[in-house]
Amino acid sequence: MKKLILMAVVLLMAVGAAAQERYQKVIPPRRYEEANKEVKVRPLAVLFGDSITDAWPIMSPEFFTINNLVGRGISGETTSDMLIRFQKDVVALRPKYVVILAGTNDIAMNDGPISLEHILDNIISMCQIARANNIQPILCSVLPAYLYRWRTELTPAEEIVELNEMIRAYAKSTRIPYVDYHSQMKDERNGLPENLGPDGVHPNLEGYHMMESILIDYLK
Repeated sequence: MKKLILMAVVLLMAVGAAAQERYQKVIPPRRYEEANKEVKVRPLAVLFGDSITDAWPIMSPEFFTINNLVGRGISGETTSDMLIRFQKDVVALRPKYVVILAGTNDIAMNDGPISLEHILDNIISMCQIARANNIQPILCSVLPAYLYRWRTELTPAEEIVELNEMIRAYAKSTRIPYVDYHSQMKDERNGLPENLGPDGVHPNLEGYHMMESILIDYLK
């Protein structure tokens, strides 16, 4: 277990340093193709997202096994990337819920400039696909971040707050559950405090445990 956690920490640091830069990163076209074939029991939920979701099952595997959850995160992905693979990595697994945590890499401009409205449109499209396939979407706030170490020229904190308000409003208008990580994990700068994520973006084990305590009520 300690070895797995260490590996996850190394992965997160690598992501924060360079791997998350879109122009330097090559994503396997079907990363979860074989793993999806091994899912024989209908999951309670697919947790769908970017590097934050990617590392979660490695950092805290018991949360996934005990609750029959499947993690389908890919480091560095934007909402546009996620929308492309939604059919294969979510719909095909037939979960009861899909927990969507996305948007920080869009704000980091991993695919170039994108408006908050376009980010929301991608999230809305994922929700519509889920509902069309009898899967209940659950929307999550973007985690707080004061800066991105791989894009230090950006100041994402207030954009994240604005995007979260847009996600919250959409969720309320469509009666989709909204999981508010941000308000419970932010510091005085609307950033992620060091005790929850040393690089200011990616949670450590304590951060994931806090997220789990917030999310679990939405999965019961």
